[in-house]
Amino acid sequence: MKVRRLPVNPGPAGWDRLLPPPAPPEVLEARITADWLVIGAGFAGLAAAARLAELHPGARIVVLEASRVGAGPAGRNSGFMIDLPHDLASDAYSGALDRDRAETVANRAGIDFAARMAAQHGLTEEAFLQSGKTNAAATETGHRHNLDYARHLDTLDERYEMLDAAAMQEMTGIPYYRSGLFTPGSAMIQPAMFVRGVAAGLRSKRVQVFEGSPVTDLSRAGDWTATTPKGAVTAPHVILAVNGHAESFGQFENRLLHVHTYASMTRALSTEETARLGGRAQWGLTPADPMGTTVRRISGTGGDRIIIRNRFTCDPTLEVPEGRLASVARDHARAFAARFPMLVGVEMAHLWGGRLCLSLNNVPALGEVAPGLFSAVCQNGLGTAKGTLHGMLIAELASAHGSDLLTQVMAQDAPRSLPPRWITKLGATARMRWGEWRAGAEL
Repeated sequence: MKVRRLPVNPGPAGWDRLLPPPAPPEVLEARITADWLVIGAGFAGLAAAARLAELHPGARIVVLEASRVGAGPAGRNSGFMIDLPHDLASDAYSGALDRDRAETVANRAGIDFAARMAAQHGLTEEAFLQSGKTNAAATETGHRHNLDYARHLDTLDERYEMLDAAAMQEMTGIPYYRSGLFTPGSAMIQPAMFVRGVAAGLRSKRVQVFEGSPVTDLSRAGDWTATTPKGAVTAPHVILAVNGHAESFGQFENRLLHVHTYASMTRALSTEETARLGGRAQWGLTPADPMGTTVRRISGTGGDRIIIRNRFTCDPTLEVPEGRLASVARDHARAFAARFPMLVGVEMAHLWGGRLCLSLNNVPALGEVAPGLFSAVCQNGLGTAKGTLHGMLIAELASAHGSDLLTQVMAQDAPRSLPPRWITKLGATARMRWGEWRAGAEL
C-alpha cells in the first residue's frame, strides 16, 4: 500500500501549546522488527498499545506517529469523553433504547480503560477527571430538546440533573443559557496532556513510540513491513489506528466522510477578568443542538482560559483550503462576544482545526482487513471515548482474546458506501450549513 498523502493539521493545537515543549522526538532511523506494530499514536493507537502490553507482557510493541504525540487530531478536540449516546450526525442525542443502552455500556468501557491508563501512568486530574458535563440550552427550542432528552434518560434509568437559568449562570458566570442538563458520567480531559502522558507511560513499559515517522508504504511478504522516510518496521501483526487517514492506505475507500471542526482558545485571563466573569473555575458545556457551540472554561497549566468550538466543514481531501481559518476565527469571535460581553478585549491566542471521520450509517470501521492487518478507525466524531474503546478492543480481537463487549461492538454493520465524492461534499456541506443556521443562538 503506497500511502497517497500524509496528514495535514490546520493551525497549531492550543492544548499542546499550553504544555512545556516536549523532548526532541525519537525518530525511526533503522530497519527493526517487532511482534506488534501500531500505526498512529492517538486515542485508538495508544489504547491498542496499552492493551497489547497487558495481554502480551514481554512482547516487542512499536508505535509509529507521523507528527508529535498531542499535536495531531488527538490533541485537537474539546476534551469531552462522553458516555451517553451522542450522534453528531443526528438531530437528537437519543435513539432506540436497546441501541442506546448498548452504546452507553461500550462508551463507559472506553472511559474506564482511559481512567485505568491515567491511574497507571500517574496522570493528574487536569489530564483526566470524571466530572460530568452539561448539555446547555440557549433557546426555548434547546430547552425543549433537553426536556425530551431527560425523558429518554428516565427510560434508560440514567442519572441527570436539570439546571435552570440561575444555576447555569452560577456555573458559567454568564446569563446566556436558558437551562442545562447535567450528566455525571463523562470525563473531562486536557487531551494533549493525556496522550502525552500515556505515551510517556508506555515508553516506561518498554513500548517504543517513534514520532516524526510517517508511514509511506505498507506491504506484506509473509510479515508486514511499514516503511518510513528513514527506517522500517517489520511485524506479523499491524493495527491501523489513523482514523480517516486509513483511506490514504487504500482502506475503506468511498466509505469514510472526512470532516473538520474548529476551536479557539483565549489567552490567559487576568485576575481582574476572572473576577469580572465570575462562575466556577472549570466547566464544560456541549450544545443542546448538535450543530451548536461547545464551550469550556479551564484553570490549570496555562492559566484560566475559555475554549470555543463550532463549525463543521466537509473536506474529502483531508485538508482545508487557505482562508478557512480566518473565516472560522470571525465566527468564533461572534460566538465568544455573544456569551462573554464582560470579556470584551480578550483575544484568542490559539485557533486550530481537527479532523473527524464519520460513516453514513454511524458505525466504526473495525476488524481484520487483511491477514494480520487490523483496523480501528472511524469514531464518528467521538474519538476520545470511542477511539479508546476501539483501540482496546481491536487489540483483543488481534490477540484472539474474546469478550461479550468485543462481540457486541464487532456485530455492528460495516460502513456503507458513500455517493460520488462531489455529491457527498455538496450534500454534507448543505446539511451542515442548514443545521448551523437552524441552531440559531445555540451556535
